[in-house]
Amino acid sequence: MMRVVNVDEAILRELDIDTRAVFMGAAETNKQEIREDGYTDIWGVERIKHESWYYFDQEKFPLAGDISVTDIVNYPWPDPDDPGFIRGLAERVGWIRKNTDCAAILSLPAPFIHITQYLRGYEDWFCDFALNPAVLEALFDAVLEITLEVAKHELQAVGDEVDIVICADDLGTQTGLQMSREMYLKYVKPRHEKYFRQIHELSPAKLLFHSCGSVAAIIDDLIGIGVDILNPVQTTATGMEPEILKRKYKGKLAFWGAMDTQKILPLGTVDDVEKMVEDMVEKLGEGGGYVLSSCHNLQPDVPVENILAMFNHAREYTPSYLK
Repeated sequence: MMRVVNVDEAILRELDIDTRAVFMGAAETNKQEIREDGYTDIWGVERIKHESWYYFDQEKFPLAGDISVTDIVNYPWPDPDDPGFIRGLAERVGWIRKNTDCAAILSLPAPFIHITQYLRGYEDWFCDFALNPAVLEALFDAVLEITLEVAKHELQAVGDEVDIVICADDLGTQTGLQMSREMYLKYVKPRHEKYFRQIHELSPAKLLFHSCGSVAAIIDDLIGIGVDILNPVQTTATGMEPEILKRKYKGKLAFWGAMDTQKILPLGTVDDVEKMVEDMVEKLGEGGGYVLSSCHNLQPDVPVENILAMFNHAREYTPSYLK
């Protein structure tokens, strides 16, 4: 939906990228319905894209409105045992091992936050925390049951062969969590813990968890339930100052990202980008535990020279703690 590019191997090599992605395959029995102006995904979520748009915008929230637990139980859920999900995984990992010395990163489904928001619609989803907790929990559990099973199949196929496992469920906004910490502890944390526990049981890989925004209030919780690496480290969000994060979590949590995609990369100069590289390396890199990257997808308005400056200067800059 975000039109994320599968970057050519030649570009990855030219930029000296240290990682290679391993993505799950497309469903075969619950296929997406592709149309000229968009698609309906395996969850029944409909998105459209006009010619002048960069992205697919959601058009239909199939479980929005006044629903009951029975509506959730009877919903036409995708088959988690669809063989298409794991087709090609072993071959992809094998290619990475044979042709590169890069870390193989296995992408798993979003546990339940993203998907339930797309199904329920954001307004109803937020209201359910206060007004319909039974519906909220039933929806969370219905989705989690499926994503756990899909993730299990992926991990059983290649979990022993990859270096990092990534999953994403955005919990933050620019200024804080999407829900109160109390709601997080009651409804979200136990389910994420279940998902993360399965990952560690089925793979020796490090667990990389992606959540945009300010998650400072729950970083200790994330570490406690098995997160090894935090991404994207949105340092412009409240409480996410890099020097504070490093001081509090050095040796406990690795940081992946931190390069600002809201202002500096799209709007700054090459000098601005190089200064930001130096700043993040100095504040997050001492003692290891930092992977420099943009803190989210690079948008179409980011100048090529800024992209090159980010990667090239990261390679050439020697931080003060190594001099």
